[in-house]
Amino acid sequence: MFKAERDHPIGVFDSGLGGLTVVKALRRMLPHEHIVYFGDTARVPYGTKSKEAIIRFSKENVRFLLQHNVKMVVVACNSSSSYALNALKKSFRLPITGVIEAGVKRAVSSTRNKVIGIVATQATIASGAYQRKIKALKSTVKVIGQACPLFVPLAEEGWFRNKATQMIAREYLTIIRRSKADTVILGCTHYPLLKPVFRRILGRRVTLIDSAQEVALEVREFLTKIDKDRLTKTRGRTEFYVSDMPSHFSRTAARFLGYQIRNVKRIS
Repeated sequence: MFKAERDHPIGVFDSGLGGLTVVKALRRMLPHEHIVYFGDTARVPYGTKSKEAIIRFSKENVRFLLQHNVKMVVVACNSSSSYALNALKKSFRLPITGVIEAGVKRAVSSTRNKVIGIVATQATIASGAYQRKIKALKSTVKVIGQACPLFVPLAEEGWFRNKATQMIAREYLTIIRRSKADTVILGCTHYPLLKPVFRRILGRRVTLIDSAQEVALEVREFLTKIDKDRLTKTRGRTEFYVSDMPSHFSRTAARFLGYQIRNVKRIS
């Protein structure tokens, strides 16, 4: 069945722009795959919404992607991965993966002193999803979580070298530094854009886990295992859809992808 769908696209959704870091990683690792991306920009951010709202929004997002005959769905939103992933897997009959588990596996295998820090949105930290999955893999690991809601707008504004960003990051990361964590999970798909800031404050000895990169590796491994002959010489295409403000999405997307995009379509 899966081989018959090899030319169908991978569906990716996020509450807004952050999931574009996942698209960038997928495009780099799987250049021949087609991708359909949906950013729910009318209802961003999910990080401040209730569990019930996040589950409802996430189901609607998957239904939209199914209209494009996607062969699998990547939930490129940590809030949705925290609260809605199990509900999505129960509701839809296609492979669905989130950004949490892949990052957790890498973090647990990377830590040397068994202290792992997590920086994420308020909803992701409050869900306890990262903490539970880390403890399930290695109960002896100490987990330090820190909500950093201001990092999302800073990343979208491109304030990577701004003094205000440095001050805010130092404040947020104080608890992580004091914990002596040697591994830190970037638990929001916006945060990879701020890697230089994290490096400056946490130091180069701390391993930063990029959930976007880790989930892209997981998707590549899954597709290779299911269909070893799937690769073609055709360059994959990417389609972008949003629920609001396509022009703003187009302008800001370049910071995440490294190139300009056009023909972003707004859907109801």
